[in-house]
Amino acid sequence: MTTSKKMLTREEELLLQDFSRKISRKAMIMFYGIALVVSIVPLWLYLRIYQLELESYWILFIIGSLVNTWLVAFGYNNVKFVLKHKIAQKREDAVAKEVLQSLSGQQQSMNKKEKDERILWKKNVVADFEATTYSIFYNNAIFYTMVILGSFYVFRSFSPTLNYLLSVVGSGAVVALLSTGSK
Repeated sequence: MTTSKKMLTREEELLLQDFSRKISRKAMIMFYGIALVVSIVPLWLYLRIYQLELESYWILFIIGSLVNTWLVAFGYNNVKFVLKHKIAQKREDAVAKEVLQSLSGQQQSMNKKEKDERILWKKNVVADFEATTYSIFYNNAIFYTMVILGSFYVFRSFSPTLNYLLSVVGSGAVVALLSTGSK
């Protein structure tokens, strides 16, 4: 029996890329940049309210912020992946209608395959954008809620340094954990 390897066409590779977990370099930089800002904001709480000295605890703040940045960015990526396909299914009819209206003058010269490719491309662009923005909003809301609850209520009797580690890094871990769900 002979086995032949099938080479994927360029269109098939692009389609598979849209459904993979791998994110683009641009999205990765955006996720890590936003996650870094989100991770640094709670430092104000510990520098001003708990009156921790930046000079004394800078290594703790850097390590905590970097670990938390990775956890939150991980959460962004997971939630985006889960939501992208759900959003694409919900927006399919509206995007198809919009694309066909924008092509109204060109419809006679285009075949069905070209129309379907444009609709699929536009649907993926819309779903990617909406999933990205919702993922950032959703994870940030959970993270900041957990930081406030952990810092002021759950870990208030702990030392400020332990309070920082448990509430900030713990909140990042909760975000990462919740993002691994499939629904």
